[in-house]
Amino acid sequence: MSKKSTVRKRFIIEGAVAFIIAITPLLFYCYKYLPIPPGSTTWTYFGIEFKENNFGEVATAIYYYFNKFVPLLLLVIWFVTSKNWWYHAILIPLSMYSFQLFTALNYSNSERIDENEILYVVAITMVVVPVVYFIRIKLVDKHVHGIDLDAMDTELQILKEKEELRKEREKLEQRQKSVSKKM
Repeated sequence: MSKKSTVRKRFIIEGAVAFIIAITPLLFYCYKYLPIPPGSTTWTYFGIEFKENNFGEVATAIYYYFNKFVPLLLLVIWFVTSKNWWYHAILIPLSMYSFQLFTALNYSNSERIDENEILYVVAITMVVVPVVYFIRIKLVDKHVHGIDLDAMDTELQILKEKEELRKEREKLEQRQKSVSKKM
């Protein structure tokens, strides 16, 4: 690909991401601005029918959906575009909003919304936190303490090879002594 087309492609992608971020306040409050009659249980838009999904009204259901979807969208953009070493920590709130959106989409009257997701988030946190901590330790060792792990591995390999050579030399000397005794 030529440099000009690469720049154009990058400009389009970054422009689309910036546009999505710019319209998130509108998405967040769209339940207020949509032409949904008060008290309605169904609403059709471009041939797609939206139902109240046990929330009582379609506007309430859309409120819950977008209350979970917009932060989830922004967290996904942040996770994908982040270049920091700790970006895996974004998975924790991302998983929380994912489970909350799933609960809102599958809501029934018998459930309480936004209560049981903590159990799933704790399970994900138990995986993400050690990974982030391990990455942090590696970076601190390398950049703060000046410990180069690759150099240490190379040095350990050289020491192992030297030890193996020393053992082989001892074996050869013992054989040489035993052969000289036999003669």
